[in-house]
Amino acid sequence: MTQTFKIIFINQGSVYEIYSREVYQSDMYGFVTVEDIVFGEKSGMVVDPSEEKLKSEFDGVTRFYIPMHNIIRIDEVKKEGVAKISSGSEDNVKPFPAGSITIPPSPNNNENN
Repeated sequence: MTQTFKIIFINQGSVYEIYSREVYQSDMYGFVTVEDIVFGEKSGMVVDPSEEKLKSEFDGVTRFYIPMHNIIRIDEVKKEGVAKISSGSEDNVKPFPAGSITIPPSPNNNENN
């Protein structure tokens, strides 16, 4: 039985949910490698525009890398579902806070000694 993984990650402000057969830590520090993307079976005339957008975005891609801090979750699943893109605002996903961190001066560090 082959493994299937559901990978949920943030890409340019949107939340991507894709399915893949291979996921592993990359040789590039801080990245996860995703290979062999799986899309759901076509069932009749119903076409999901979100999945079609993903198919065209990843057309011809054999392997891609996701920065570790963009990954929300990776699950091993029994069956692939529908790949989709959703806006980050409608989910309960908040981006990791970014910005500058200021360190207050230490009271023990006195330059007047």
